[in-house]
Amino acid sequence: MPVELTGNDLTLDQFRQVVFDRQRVTLASSARRAVERSRAVVERLIADRQVAYGVTTGFGDLARVKIAPDQLRAVQLNLLRSHASGVGEPLGVPETRGTLLLRANVLAKGFSGVRPVVVERLCELLNRGLHPVIPCRGSVGASGDLAPLAHLALVLVGEGEAIVDGSRLPGGEALKQAGLEPVQLEAKEGLALING
Repeated sequence: MPVELTGNDLTLDQFRQVVFDRQRVTLASSARRAVERSRAVVERLIADRQVAYGVTTGFGDLARVKIAPDQLRAVQLNLLRSHASGVGEPLGVPETRGTLLLRANVLAKGFSGVRPVVVERLCELLNRGLHPVIPCRGSVGASGDLAPLAHLALVLVGEGEAIVDGSRLPGGEALKQAGLEPVQLEAKEGLALING
């Protein structure tokens, strides 16, 4: 039976089952509803042309810069690209699986404004043994996991690199082999993936 992520009650035993025993993982229906409600808030902010950090504005020193609606997707993708600055050997498979699982679980809580497809795709990476290459060294500023999570997230969009069955592949090729389409990030989703 798959481990169902709710964002609230992942146990250490379930973590072990997914990371080491390759137990399947899914998004619980209650979590899916929470994620949908959270995304609806983001969509309202955009539709109402509200100023919202990282949604309709830039980040950090660019927080006062409003982003044109037709640039919202590009800003999210460029955020990932700019923060994927790690170096060194890739994390091992258990560490990578643990990172994927914990990121999916955090987003399943329904507070980050992503669409369900983002969380479900993280689950599918786990289920299909598609492991993003996450360099072992590198962090950015206030949050120590921005760089590693950017490397993880790039694979969702068909960039970066992934390890599948021991082979290191470009992210897009790895997704294709797994029968998955790249996710086109919408407003807020790049930010949520690395700092959500």
